[in-house]
Formats: sequence, C-alpha cells, structure tokens
Amino acid sequence: MERFPERIYTHEEVKKAKELIDKGYKHRLRIKGNAAFKEKVRQALKLVKTAGYYEFLRTYIRCIVEINGLTQLRESEASIWANIYAVENTVDAASLFVQKAHHMQEYLESKLYYGGMAEKRSVEKRMEFLKKLKRKSRKEEVKNECEKLLKIWNESFLVY
Repeated sequence: MERFPERIYTHEEVKKAKELIDKGYKHRLRIKGNAAFKEKVRQALKLVKTAGYYEFLRTYIRCIVEINGLTQLRESEASIWANIYAVENTVDAASLFVQKAHHMQEYLESKLYYGGMAEKRSVEKRMEFLKKLKRKSRKEEVKNECEKLLKIWNESFLVY
C-alpha cells in the first residue's frame, strides 16, 4: 500500500490521504507523552474499542500527543494534541477522540469542519459514541459517566 502523506495540508496531500482512506488505509495509532498520559490514553482507547469506534479512530487519527497547551486537532498532522487534563476522565477523553476523528473525517472530505453547523455535527457524533459506550460497557461506573456526560452534552446541544 502507498505511504500516507507526512502532512495533510495542500490540496494534493488532502486528496492523496482521502484516496488512501477510501481504499481502506488505517493508521498505526501512536501515543506520545509521559507515562501517566500514555496510561490514561490507553484506558480511553479501551473504551473506544468497547464502543466499536477504534477502526474509525485509527482511520483518521495517526497520533495522540501530550502538550502543555490547549487540546486541539492538528489536521495537517492527523494528530490530536491533548493536555493531561483532557485525558483525566477516560470516558470524556474517549468521546473527545471520536469527536476529533469526526472533525478529521470532514476535513478530508473537504466539508466545512469548523463553525456552528460543523460543531453541531461533531457533538452529535460524540453523543452517538457515548450512547453506544453506555449500551456496550459492562462497567457500572462507565455507564454512569456516559449518562452524566450525555446530560451535559444534551444541555449544551440546545445552544445550537
């Protein structure tokens, strides 16, 4: 299989990345950061797997990197930059990762992936994930956390 572009910034790089993904390309998801960060991310990724979203995540995200700044998607790198606080609650972190993967999907599909309507779609994806995780998890604390986060996201969703 062809190599995935090192960066995904120009029209040609975006087109190449989209073509590879359409052919079934999946990233080998990497985690960069200190031991505590990596452990929290691994726990969140287990939840992503439980809900059945791991293949979706690694289709669009190449790397999750610990930073000291604001958590964000780095589209040109297909990476999520996250601070330690963003991964503290592993259920919330898992839903964040799925939301950022959705943003990346829209970026590669040349959709407007930021702003009001895009934000609404990504929150819907996050809520879809939380509902599925709540249904599929056997752990009561995970189910309860999903319920709590769904309530919060549902209330903020009314703003859109």
